[in-house]
Amino acid sequence: MPAFRIRPAFVVLLNALLISSGCGSPSATCANFFEPYPDLITGRVRTAKNGAYLDAMALYGKGNYAEAAPLLRTYLNARDAHDGAHLYLACCLLATGQPFEAELELDHLERSNLKDFRDQTEWYTVLCWLCSDQKDRALEGARDIAAKPRHTYAKEADALVKALQ
Repeated sequence: MPAFRIRPAFVVLLNALLISSGCGSPSATCANFFEPYPDLITGRVRTAKNGAYLDAMALYGKGNYAEAAPLLRTYLNARDAHDGAHLYLACCLLATGQPFEAELELDHLERSNLKDFRDQTEWYTVLCWLCSDQKDRALEGARDIAAKPRHTYAKEADALVKALQ
């Protein structure tokens, strides 16, 4: 039986309403806007190269972020690790209250050859700033994203701008 899932757009709207009504502190705003990136890894065919990645993502998929993080770190130390794992590690770190460390992981991803994660890197970096109480920086980053109508997170960024003003 599939688990009940609330649509992300509804969550963002509800969070914006709660925050704009004065019910949110900076840490509450962080918790309200942070949603871990969906697991797109689980289900891949297991190989000698990706076994550690799949093991980490099994924990990530269950919400065991504190347990998944060290496995992702170990996996990323391998020479042939997929750079996209930095995004999942950043989400683990954000979920466990480590926004500065999460931002460092996103920096690794930003410097990599992968350009498929540009929108995700921008959004989760804004969340790192938000979750480390850098409100002005988060607001500026959210405005930049909201101004790009084709950005994956434009609606979420717009809601965050409204919540932070």
